[in-house]
Amino acid sequence: MAQQERAIRTRRIILEAAAQIFDERGYESTTIAEILERSDVTKGALYFHFPSKGDLARGVLAAAVTTDGVRPQALKLQELVDIVLLLAYRLPREPMLSAALRMAIDLQSRRQFGTRWLDWTELLTGFLREAKERGEILPGVDEEQTARMLVSCWTGVQVVNEGLPGDFDLPTEIASLFRLILPTITEPDVLPRLEVSAERAAHLHDDMPAWRAETGDTEFVGLAP
Repeated sequence: MAQQERAIRTRRIILEAAAQIFDERGYESTTIAEILERSDVTKGALYFHFPSKGDLARGVLAAAVTTDGVRPQALKLQELVDIVLLLAYRLPREPMLSAALRMAIDLQSRRQFGTRWLDWTELLTGFLREAKERGEILPGVDEEQTARMLVSCWTGVQVVNEGLPGDFDLPTEIASLFRLILPTITEPDVLPRLEVSAERAAHLHDDMPAWRAETGDTEFVGLAP
């Protein structure tokens, strides 16, 4: 068990080092030598976990699809909101997430490794379907289409705000996005019960250490590559 835990930690250290440099320099400009120096592991250890730089890129993309830190809620739709708000709060603070987005929107990287936008769409579709079964969203809502639009709009808000003058707070912008979208899909009696704010995103982030301690999830875990 101890050996397995060490292997998990080593894999995580390598992946975090790669993500930091991908985020700083881009995938193409990053070298294995830089990742080895940043992670302070042996070449053998790196290639054991990731046979190529491309495998590292795929690992970073996979790790960015996560519901890490989101507790069960009385409303399934609140859980969906929490996932997206928390991601907005974490992205500027965690290279693993920002590197994944950078690679996803870079045409050359996208051609090599694709994106995880489909995974995000499927993840949110599942939450919307359960929310519909619980009577939280309007009967005529297409769950997959709505999930796809959420993923598209979320990505667009981040990319556009990065290119605009001024200092934009991503959780605040995403909360504004939800205030536009939620009234079009949510049952009227459910809508006032949803909490959508940048302050909630910060609270969710602050609660993550406690959530991880309770769940025993001490590592950042995304979907498997």
